[in-house]
Amino acid sequence: MALNVYVKAATVTADGDATTTRAAVKGLNIITTATAGSVVLKNGGSGGAALLTVNTPAVAGMHDVFVPDDGILFADGVYVDVTNVTSVTVFYAG
Repeated sequence: MALNVYVKAATVTADGDATTTRAAVKGLNIITTATAGSVVLKNGGSGGAALLTVNTPAVAGMHDVFVPDDGILFADGVYVDVTNVTSVTVFYAG
């Protein structure tokens, strides 16, 4: 899957779209609270299929998630569902 574009970034601080267009997620930067939580990336909106779930520790801090190879393809955009997370930056090509 060669999209032939540069990597872009979008930050969300609550549930919502990182992008509404086709994208290959390459990585995440997650700022967590002192309570365990999660980040769920869904294809195409809040009702879309969950393609990536990251459970976060009960430690306030910054955590990086790297997706190998070509990334995870979200054909209909990337929706981010957060629980006990301050912010998520999604790095994607598309």
